[in-house]
Amino acid sequence: MELNGKKKLHALSLAEKIQVLEMLDESKMSQSEVARRFQVSQPQISRICKNKEKLLADWCSGTANRERKRKRESKYSSIDEALLCWFHIARTKMWDVTGPMLLQKAKELADIMGQEFVPSIGWLVRWKRRNNVCFGQRHPARAVHAPEPPCDKGPAPASLSLPQLLKDFAPENVFGCGEVVLLYKAMPGREREGRERLCVALCVNGSGTEKRKPVVIGRRLAPRCFFGVNTEALPVLYRSSADGQLTPELFSEWLTDFDREMGRQHRSVALVLDAERRCPNPEPANIRLVFLPPRPRHDDGPSPCPLHPDIVRDFKSRYKCRLLGKVSSIGSETNSSPASIAASITVLDALHMVAAAWDKVQPSLVERCFGEAGCSKGKGSLGPPSHGPPRGMSPEEFRRFVDVETELACPPALPPAGAYKEEEEEEGEGEDLFGSLPTKADALKALGTLRRWFECNGSAEGVFQQFYSCEEEVERLCCQ
Repeated sequence: MELNGKKKLHALSLAEKIQVLEMLDESKMSQSEVARRFQVSQPQISRICKNKEKLLADWCSGTANRERKRKRESKYSSIDEALLCWFHIARTKMWDVTGPMLLQKAKELADIMGQEFVPSIGWLVRWKRRNNVCFGQRHPARAVHAPEPPCDKGPAPASLSLPQLLKDFAPENVFGCGEVVLLYKAMPGREREGRERLCVALCVNGSGTEKRKPVVIGRRLAPRCFFGVNTEALPVLYRSSADGQLTPELFSEWLTDFDREMGRQHRSVALVLDAERRCPNPEPANIRLVFLPPRPRHDDGPSPCPLHPDIVRDFKSRYKCRLLGKVSSIGSETNSSPASIAASITVLDALHMVAAAWDKVQPSLVERCFGEAGCSKGKGSLGPPSHGPPRGMSPEEFRRFVDVETELACPPALPPAGAYKEEEEEEGEGEDLFGSLPTKADALKALGTLRRWFECNGSAEGVFQQFYSCEEEVERLCCQ
């Protein structure tokens, strides 16, 4: 209930502020129109424009909380920065950094700067939160490189092989990380028309029991389909770069988060990477980086990949099955052509299909692939995928469709002139989405419609149990 007629303050998160900047840059909307869309005042939009450079720097840094609505600076910012610099030096020298040590060092720095400051436990907790500091394992695991195969005949090098480098790690603590290029709108026979692509970074352990959340990299900082979406709650991580690739900065951000999580779990793991990936500085404390050897100079084939090709192919085939199924189901109820339906697929649609496809990759396949590559003790022979081609496609046609990115040799190049304009025009067709986000009543009504559809058309065993879980979550959110 509002008192004295005062309007309730509505602050925007960092992610929403980036969407504001995108909308102002890419459309002819005025600041007042954008303010109405986000239900804030026009002066607030003006302040966002004024702080554009700082907001973009925070967004790209990877250390800022993208859902935080207000950034409260420390009263003793100079001490904050000096202590953070000392902390990084201490970690590089592998010192055992503790909370009391940080408090003592902060007091020493304050005395040197001539400031009256007595650090407390609460201040230290906030300092760690502001700077994303986590102690974790104190002694970083050193990166190692698997030996490069000799180019000339002669005795093999005396260095250790990949199985020997990983012999101290159980299969569940050996991870492989690789990148997959995905033409997320491509349709069979019209692949050259759907050239919009995403780069997907996948990471899984040797037993197949722990799949890391996929990282999807696009060229757009905040696609319009993200309007009103809490991106931190999505089943994948979305990041952007100028060329749509996993840059060293994005990889370092991901690796840092991975390292912190392993530190919280008190685990020491190995991560197998390709030879082209550079070792970050400082190295992670809880992850031992193992780099595959580069391609031999006499070999024109591809470099060794930390993810077995069968894992990549299984993931891509599952994604493209979902894409074809989505297009087919929409086409059965409309007069639209498959090509036009595929063209309307948004980045947000693709993110959900990526998450669903990655979730369906079977642990048994992952375990066999890691075993064959010598990364773990997986047993069994590699068999065919557990699912066949979609109806109406032969196995050979589907294989070519799954491998279309390789056949078209998608380079990590900048998009041609006008590529962004076409994407904006396509998304512009759904402009009304910006003005009417789903309400709680819409969500509850949609649940009733979906349940009725299941009741009338039959469903697989157990689907109602899954529906009940979804229903409970929607009702919980509606009551907040």
